Amino acid sequence: MNIKYDKVADAVYMQVSQAAVAQTVKLDDTLIVDKDSGGNIVGLEILDASSQEDLIKNLEGNVLNGVPVDMISSTPIAA
Repeated sequence: MNIKYDKVADAVYMQVSQAAVAQTVKLDDTLIVDKDSGGNIVGLEILDASSQEDLIKNLEGNVLNGVPVDMISSTPIAA
């Protein structure tokens, strides 16, 4: 699992698979799921992440337990 937190976008992306994304599904205003061609979850994006208190606690726990979390300070611009 790879976790990235973008401070500028206030978004967390948790990548659980290296498979290519075939479909993106918006479940609600703060949760977006990427799926592969077989319907398996590739990754989850959580928007407005700083307001998700449980999420922040879990990320802090992951860091303390050695799970890699990338903290980035800018949103990449798509070409």
